[in-house]
Amino acid sequence: MEDNSSIKVKSLRDAFSKVKQDINVLKGEITSLKKEEIKNINATKRIALITGIGGQDGSYLAEFLLEKGYLVRGIVRRSSYPNTKRIDHILRKYRDDFSPECPFLLKYGDLTDASSIRNIIEQVKPDEIYNLAAQSHVGISFENGESTLMINAVGVYKILDTLKKMNYKGKYYQASSSEMFGSSPPPQNEKTPFNPKSPYGISKVTGFYLTKLYREAYGLFACNGILFNHESPRRGLNFVTKKITREIAEILVGERDKIILGNLDAKRDWGFSKEYVQAMWAILQQDTPDDFVISTGETHTVREFLEECFSLVKLDKDRFFESNDRYKRPAEVPALLGDSTKAKNILGWNPKIKFKEIAKIMLISDLKEKFEQKGIVPLDLKNKNTDDFYLKKAGELSRRL
Repeated sequence: MEDNSSIKVKSLRDAFSKVKQDINVLKGEITSLKKEEIKNINATKRIALITGIGGQDGSYLAEFLLEKGYLVRGIVRRSSYPNTKRIDHILRKYRDDFSPECPFLLKYGDLTDASSIRNIIEQVKPDEIYNLAAQSHVGISFENGESTLMINAVGVYKILDTLKKMNYKGKYYQASSSEMFGSSPPPQNEKTPFNPKSPYGISKVTGFYLTKLYREAYGLFACNGILFNHESPRRGLNFVTKKITREIAEILVGERDKIILGNLDAKRDWGFSKEYVQAMWAILQQDTPDDFVISTGETHTVREFLEECFSLVKLDKDRFFESNDRYKRPAEVPALLGDSTKAKNILGWNPKIKFKEIAKIMLISDLKEKFEQKGIVPLDLKNKNTDDFYLKKAGELSRRL
């Protein structure tokens, strides 16, 4: 016969086993409740679909919308080497979340393939669509005119026509450009005539009028944001502002002898991309679809941008700059200066970061990256070093040249 102590131990084991079973049941119920709760929460969240999410604007817009609680879905082109550098930090954050409720997901797609567009829209069911994808370089459009038109014009048509056929009830944003104004004299606003001077500008005019047509003819909530030049550290390497800041950093570390540019007299209205994506969002929050010019209201020449950057690092421009006609375009847009009165009055949007600060932000970013690559300064993963730290180091290097 079992003694009392053995009976007590057995009773305790049985009780403990029962408690474990009850805990597992409770865990399962809690997990189910959490999943249901997430589904209910996500059912009330807005879903945004961004084409061109891997670009400068797409990456900033994704960050902005995620902060606002959106579920963000992005379209990227299939590539053997993914162009996701600008959004890798977001991908890392959500890389272990494969659920449909994940805040950030990417889809492979092609704007020139209507079936691809429709499949993605049907899967994602977006409340807002931001079409930022484009062949966006003016100079390259002279060499690749057909592909520029296919992506920037035909691609827009295929998206809009798909939305019409689907009886889409959400909101659509089209990324239009100040290059549409071309040679029309400044200042330029929503009533200024378009007179583009490049295949890129022409393709954007087509996209603009297609957006307007589908709004007026078919009742789509479709808007154009006519954004003037907007820059950031995430700007593409073949854009003149990035070319200047990047190559100054390369000169300082001994990787380059000179900066070679074309037309220095072109005037542009330069803003900050991170602020401009906020205007994109504001445009789609209105009750009535409309078109808006987004700009700073200041214009500066390429020469001024070049001189500002050289002066920040105390480098002699005359020694390290050269002009070459091969960088000049067949047709030039002389001056762009936006009038965003309408955006300020209706959207309440007003830019804070202007020309000098943009130049400094971009230059500091490239100095930091290049100095760290070369081991001139240690890696600063927590961004403890100040802007003055990098400018001081740049000044020291410039004195040695």
